[in-house]
Amino acid sequence: MKTALFAVLSMTLAVNMGFAQNANYPKAKVSFDDFKGLTAEVEAHRAARLIDLNTFLKMSKEPGVIILDSRSAFRYERVHVKGAKHLAFTDFTQDALARVIPSFDTKILIYCNNNFDGNQVDFASKVAMPRLGPRDRVASQLSAQAKPIMMALNIPTYINLYGYGYRNVYELDELVDVNDPRIVFEGSMVSKK
Repeated sequence: MKTALFAVLSMTLAVNMGFAQNANYPKAKVSFDDFKGLTAEVEAHRAARLIDLNTFLKMSKEPGVIILDSRSAFRYERVHVKGAKHLAFTDFTQDALARVIPSFDTKILIYCNNNFDGNQVDFASKVAMPRLGPRDRVASQLSAQAKPIMMALNIPTYINLYGYGYRNVYELDELVDVNDPRIVFEGSMVSKK
């Protein structure tokens, strides 16, 4: 019995190893050129649709407008702009977006962590400091003077919405204090008044 089992396992392993060595898969469904082209097309469109908080709040009251929060479910559940719908950026597909956004003409308002100041737990800024090599005294001084790279979720969210056919998108373009009384939040970490 052990010999037969060993023989079957050996054959399975040999077949799998041969398959792995001889497999010719097509290229992944990834195109940096498509992304660059889309980004170039989106740039002017997005620039004309950056809005301040007052405009964001006014638009949010219009019938049929969706405030889309594409942060993680964890962050969304803790705190989000009142009335926002959630779809994590990592879950964007044509079908998932269609379930949240009724039509390509729907007005969509977006924001991300980098739009809010005063709560680095729930709205942690997405900022990267350039790496300048080994941590010696000179590198530390250069690093302290280096311009940070803003890694906000707004931009890939905007680009992807546009790429999926949603062109009626507006993006909050201000750094808003979380204690600003004009903005209302909800979620598990928001005190009930």
